[in-house]
Amino acid sequence: MLIKLTGGKVFDPASGVAGVIQDVYFKDGRIIDIPKGALVDKEYDCRGKVIMSGAIDMHTHIGGGKGNIARTLLPEDHRQDPVPRTNITRSGNGHAMPSTYVTGYRYAEMGYTAGFEPAVLPINARQAHMEMADIPILDKGGYVMLGSDDYFLRLLTAKKDQKAINDYVAWTIHSAKAIGVKVVNPGGINAFKFNQRKLDLDEQNSHYGVTPRQILQVLATAVKELGITHPLHVHGCNLGVPGNMQTTLDTIQGIGGLPMHLTHIQFHSYGTEGDLKFSSGAVQIAEAVNKNKNITIDVGQILFGQTVTASGDSMRQHANHKFASPNKWVCMDIECDAGCGVVPFKYKDQNFVNALQWAIGLETFLLVDDPWRIFLTTDHPNGAPFTSYPHLIRLLMDRTFRNEVLATIHPEAQKMTTLASITREYSLQEIAIMTRAGAAKLIGLKDRGGLGAGYFADITVYTDNTNRQAMFEKPDYVFKDGELVVVDGKVIHTKWGTTHVVRPDFDISVEKDLKSYFDRYLTMKLGNFKISDDEITEDGRGSLTVHPLV
Repeated sequence: MLIKLTGGKVFDPASGVAGVIQDVYFKDGRIIDIPKGALVDKEYDCRGKVIMSGAIDMHTHIGGGKGNIARTLLPEDHRQDPVPRTNITRSGNGHAMPSTYVTGYRYAEMGYTAGFEPAVLPINARQAHMEMADIPILDKGGYVMLGSDDYFLRLLTAKKDQKAINDYVAWTIHSAKAIGVKVVNPGGINAFKFNQRKLDLDEQNSHYGVTPRQILQVLATAVKELGITHPLHVHGCNLGVPGNMQTTLDTIQGIGGLPMHLTHIQFHSYGTEGDLKFSSGAVQIAEAVNKNKNITIDVGQILFGQTVTASGDSMRQHANHKFASPNKWVCMDIECDAGCGVVPFKYKDQNFVNALQWAIGLETFLLVDDPWRIFLTTDHPNGAPFTSYPHLIRLLMDRTFRNEVLATIHPEAQKMTTLASITREYSLQEIAIMTRAGAAKLIGLKDRGGLGAGYFADITVYTDNTNRQAMFEKPDYVFKDGELVVVDGKVIHTKWGTTHVVRPDFDISVEKDLKSYFDRYLTMKLGNFKISDDEITEDGRGSLTVHPLV
């Protein structure tokens, strides 16, 4: 079926198109050039509307054990936000951590067509993929979590060469069906189990004698040498600690020019100035990002209201459990390879720290020059649920609105931020870069995030509206792989997306030592650890898309 979107204002940074009124054609799930003489089967009048590719959330916690723990911990969150079934959609619930089906529906109803889980624990990867397989409409993928796993740290302690590290990393990516590599508090999750309660960039893990800097260097090198497009995805040391700005700056310099993505950087941009010894480091962090072209970041913006923090960083989650709201929390170990901390939290605009965190995130967005190297996230659900994205977009695009909100927060926080003096307002093209073309380029999705011929027909159509929150909350149409799935902000049809992976080469002999290790130390056997392609595709609704290496 040949479909035509007529007369829309197209924002397609992948093709260099910025606000040009033109038609978009697609057929059999792919965008095509203007056909000559072909009869259009279906036409949509898009005059006065904005056309973008489907949005991509490159960091959102939508699959894995921590999400289910959060759901179990917060039954009241589900009771307060029920979603009844319809003749098209299934029932569900949850505001801070929605159930799987509701996650897919709500993303699609905002114009999103893909989401990537940033912390797939290898030994729990099967559960993460099963959970993501229940999310309708969206494409998905995951970054496999390394850096505190015992086997990897043993390799470093034994001073194994880079090739041995590369083989282990590549084997793990294959086994967990991942598209990238994530490190959380490098070495710190493991150090916490040996009673260390802090670990800075150059402090040694007391048990293994290695530092976070060493871990980051060897993993970033492995990612680059294996040809994986997405740089090492780094949740750095000292999350949430006043003064951690310096650790972040040292991390940027210490990677030695290797590609590195610093995630939810808002939580790593704190100084110690002022009477309360808590201040914004956004200016210094943004300056460092602007200067170091090897660095990309996402923000992890906090927005006010109830949510739940769910992280593999058990060291920091344990330190922050006293702030739980409501007062209940979980901290646990998983097979000696990682941790999990779940702490409910309510961000308050009249709390000095929360208010300044809000301002720090926005300062970072507005002070980083290159929209191709910064990405729109709330670290769902840690900073706020993903459903708050339209509000965040309005804050970035509308200075008057931003300053009106700024005037309502804690007065001391207002004094500690430069936000009111920043005049920048994001354009629609910059929003399209951050949430579409840039995200696809960063992850390595060659045929998503754009509207050029050959791209998959993941398309979102909005009615242009000066109130950008209203505009991005309710798209007119969303197409997934060429199929119309959303009309006027409501799901009218469901389908299943694909799972994106990469497959770097490795020496199969790595399994000899791994088998001995599994047999001695782990409850899972090596053969069960590895996820087969069939496990994702066998039910007929899942598929795998393998992306090329660089």
